[in-house]
Amino acid sequence: MAIKITDECINCGACEPECPNNAIYEGGVEWSMADGTSVTGSYTLIDGTVTDAATAHAPVAVDCYYITPTKCTECQGFHDEPQCASVCPVDCCVPDEMYQETVEQLLDKKARMHL
Repeated sequence: MAIKITDECINCGACEPECPNNAIYEGGVEWSMADGTSVTGSYTLIDGTVTDAATAHAPVAVDCYYITPTKCTECQGFHDEPQCASVCPVDCCVPDEMYQETVEQLLDKKARMHL
């Protein structure tokens, strides 16, 4: 499952540079699949929508940092634990119950983003 940032976020930004998938964005900032990945061309998002990797998408949150679930792999294949959660001073990076994924699915997602 993906990680999400809760309303307890204090906007310190400690999590953003730790994400190996560039899945964490400052509130209000648009995101794209191409940001920090090797994805080009068409890509199917977690909700099934097909988009161009360079297309900018609306922010998931406006007032605090957020994680786009399409890019989050819980750091599988990079680290033993989600790095955002390990550096968060207020413990607001938690599993997102809306996006249930197996380790195999997360590793597949990682492989598609980092060729």
